[in-house]
Amino acid sequence: MVRTIKRNDDDRLAEYYCENREFLMPWEPTRPKAFYSASGWAVMLEWMTTLQNQDAALFFLILEPKTEEVIGIINFSNILRGDFHACYLGYSLGKKWQGQGMMTEALQLAITFMFKKQNLHRIMASYMPHNARSAAVLTKLGFEKEGFAKAYLQINGQWRDHVLTALVNPHWKAVK
Repeated sequence: MVRTIKRNDDDRLAEYYCENREFLMPWEPTRPKAFYSASGWAVMLEWMTTLQNQDAALFFLILEPKTEEVIGIINFSNILRGDFHACYLGYSLGKKWQGQGMMTEALQLAITFMFKKQNLHRIMASYMPHNARSAAVLTKLGFEKEGFAKAYLQINGQWRDHVLTALVNPHWKAVK
């Protein structure tokens, strides 16, 4: 199940990140202590909801349907309209859910929503060159390599190179 975040998802998100803290550490920025608490997430969810209301970002949870446990995250950030109609994609999947095709399936749903309902023309995503799983997911989804960025993002306290990719909406039409 994929849905946008809600203000009361603080406990779910804290649990997801606590459970996957060590697993996600090599792939994500250094996180403050509050990132692993429900109270910290309550503050972040207010900010994230504001960004969603301003059409600047959309944040999705991937939930296990029976328990509604968060099994992954999908973020579309820095949404720009005008002559660009594009955004950046970020995502993570919990350790115990790896290798089951869930991220590919969830991203297909979320990307379809972004292209059809949000009318975006381009979604950009990047991954570290040694992240074979992320490269495989993006390739399956049709993302094409567009470049290589040295020292692109600070991941786990160090500036890391990234492969730059993008997916273009072949059915995009200007809204009148």
